[in-house]
Amino acid sequence: MPPLEAVSTTPTRADVWNVSNAHCRVHYQLLAEAEPDLLCRVLNHFALQFLIPQQVNVLQQDDLLSIDVVLDGLSWHRAQVIAEKLRNLISVCSVDLQPAESAWAQPAQAAG
Repeated sequence: MPPLEAVSTTPTRADVWNVSNAHCRVHYQLLAEAEPDLLCRVLNHFALQFLIPQQVNVLQQDDLLSIDVVLDGLSWHRAQVIAEKLRNLISVCSVDLQPAESAWAQPAQAAG
């Protein structure tokens, strides 16, 4: 049996869709039904891409969750693909994606 060898892994995932795309900081604003596992399902989309958010803010208002996520290290195209996957999650009402420079001013609000 061969001896165990250390495996080195890179902490970030290369953007295989277009390596020449500049990476940016993005802000996702989600509005969703308050479900116990929803936050895990949302954050799992980032974890599967080896991405760690810089900031996550969650606010429950009645039966809705307002979720804000800010992260760095992905191209705009990749951010849009992740946003589309988030929109397909059950219980998610809306997903807004914007560059983080103009973001984080106010969390997503329930209409009412």
